[in-house]
Amino acid sequence: MRSLALSLLLLPASVAAQSMLDRPPNISADWVANAGTVQFNFLHRFTRSAAPERKVSNFPTFVMGIGLPQRTMIGFAYATNSTLTPRYPNEWEFFVRHALVSELEGGPIDLGGQIGYNLASDGVDGEVSAAKHAGPFRLVAVTRVIANPYTAGKTQLVAGGGATLKISRLLALGGDYVTITNKEPGKGERAAWSAGFHLAIPNTPHTLSLQATNTNTSTLQGLSRGENRIRYGFEFTIPLTLARYLRSRAAGAAPTPETSEPTPAPAIPAPKTNAPTPEPARDSASPAPLTPVAEPKPALPDSTVRAPAPKAAAKTVRVVMKGIAYLPKRIEIPVGTILVWRNDDPLAHTVTAADKSFDSGLIQGGAVWRRTFSKPGIYQVTCTPHPFMKATIVVKAEP
Repeated sequence: MRSLALSLLLLPASVAAQSMLDRPPNISADWVANAGTVQFNFLHRFTRSAAPERKVSNFPTFVMGIGLPQRTMIGFAYATNSTLTPRYPNEWEFFVRHALVSELEGGPIDLGGQIGYNLASDGVDGEVSAAKHAGPFRLVAVTRVIANPYTAGKTQLVAGGGATLKISRLLALGGDYVTITNKEPGKGERAAWSAGFHLAIPNTPHTLSLQATNTNTSTLQGLSRGENRIRYGFEFTIPLTLARYLRSRAAGAAPTPETSEPTPAPAIPAPKTNAPTPEPARDSASPAPLTPVAEPKPALPDSTVRAPAPKAAAKTVRVVMKGIAYLPKRIEIPVGTILVWRNDDPLAHTVTAADKSFDSGLIQGGAVWRRTFSKPGIYQVTCTPHPFMKATIVVKAEP
């Protein structure tokens, strides 16, 4: 198991770990953890009975998954107090998720899906979601096909959507609404809704959400079925990066060949001669020396004046630091490209060359750092506070 986990660390990850700032409480938006990251979410919801007892009952759900290569995650959800089916107080859901398209990779939207099996309803459930950032908003649409727990062999269709609004880098509001389009008669199935206040805990990778909803568990079944009561609770997210704990084994691996910007060789002076010194060559981008010129004559009607071609602007490529990872982890760029790193985590990172040829210093959450790569080569970079964060930059010479 340890060798399998270590092998995952050497494969590229393409999506960010789970953050409550990116989704409403009852729609996961099919988030997928980074490859080699174990994601643990603890959801706890409560109800209180009427007077005079006023008994508080809790409904916890534990969600755990591990990120795999190719934007995939496998995991399970376990609820210890489910009301889905009679005489079945526990609810297990085993699932596989895949992010088909990612905005972080330049896609127009986030598009993902999940398929799973719920032991309580004894059926297969599926979901497809699409999400899009629009300024401080992230809009999510979702459709689900879930097993009907009341009639064997039947399914139900669920449709709805939600949104989050980022108030600041560390705070967001979220809400959602979904409904079963073909409700089972006489079962009291209601539309499901939720509202939440989300916050990222500074200097940590964790997020916390305070919620109100009329649903119970965080399985696809539980998130689709509203009840006639309101539950209050919280959700806490804990990403566990395996490389942090397996660093000693990884440190013994063979180093990756790397090159940095080469140091120019010392100039060799030319031999002295009696010939006159030629005028030094001038860079094409440098302005010509000022010399007196005659007043230009008017151009003839059939003459053409050609303006010099403008110099092409340097290409800019953006990299995100999110979920304690560089996204993407491997970048191939032509020489002269400007790389811009943006830190979307609530904790500080650095961009430090393995050979110490450059170092960004601490990049606080929400800040950016840029560097122009003017020489071809292969550059290995890491984060000083989090040395398990690694990326490779391949700078190719112009053809």
